[in-house]
Amino acid sequence: MKTIHITHPHNLKKEEQAKSVMALGYFDGVHLGHQKVIGTAKAIAEEKGLALAVMTFHPHPSHVLGREREPKDLITPLEDKISQIEQLGTDVLYVVKFNEAFASLTPEQFADQYIVGLNVQHAVAGFDFTYGKYGKGTMASMPLDLNGQADCTTVEKLTEQDKKISSSFIRTALQNGDVELAGVLLGQPYFIKGIIIHGDKRGRTIGFPTANVGLNNTYIVPPTGVYAVQAEINGNVYQGVCNIGYKPTFYEKRPEQPSIEVHLFDFDQEVYGESIKIKWYKRIRSERKFSGIAELTEQIEKDKQEAIRFFSKCGNKM
Repeated sequence: MKTIHITHPHNLKKEEQAKSVMALGYFDGVHLGHQKVIGTAKAIAEEKGLALAVMTFHPHPSHVLGREREPKDLITPLEDKISQIEQLGTDVLYVVKFNEAFASLTPEQFADQYIVGLNVQHAVAGFDFTYGKYGKGTMASMPLDLNGQADCTTVEKLTEQDKKISSSFIRTALQNGDVELAGVLLGQPYFIKGIIIHGDKRGRTIGFPTANVGLNNTYIVPPTGVYAVQAEINGNVYQGVCNIGYKPTFYEKRPEQPSIEVHLFDFDQEVYGESIKIKWYKRIRSERKFSGIAELTEQIEKDKQEAIRFFSKCGNKM
């Protein structure tokens, strides 16, 4: 996949861009709705013998426009979004820097410079995609803005639990700890990436050594509690349980930030400084304070067995 970063005004020449079918959207999460948009564009591209292009924007428009309810953390930071879009068979990805100059374009200017001007023969977007100043351009008005120089297709909404599958729906599920629902909406388990760092090493003294994780991006971290997870380290995948929390059994004073600690089954390696990818499958319980080490270790063993049962039931579905 060829990735092209654009800052307005761009100087890309139309004749130097491959004729393409382009999917447009912010695509945070690259969830099932986004996959439907990109998949629709891909099918049209294959039918017409054209390249598949995707256009996304960075940073989130609300960071520039100052709208309320601005998402503080993204489901997929840019590098992860680029990777996932590539996995969908994209030939060319345009990452447009969303700034005030770009946001000031009229819908007609956007269509002329960022669709027609990039040699796009057919544009595809979701029913609620907007473009141009104040978002005045819609999929209903796009044919007029394209002025016969390109075709367009609108992809209708995809729903789950009678609600539109959207990035905000997924974000809410994650913030509520419902990682299972988030995985359904994403079409894959939610994941975060980080580096294994040194912790207080208390876990190994009670028979449950853990890998402490320092995040390398601004991911949404599920709320405190214990989760069934998979972790990928050095290309190998391990099952385990992850505790997010403040360890109230050991600390009277609550730390400033919760720790992310993963206990991996059948794993005994020194991996400090290694990259780790954590996939979240199921919330097992909330964090709570225990009377002492004995009660804590008994509960950790119960958590471990519940996670093992969960993964054994999943079998080949994972």
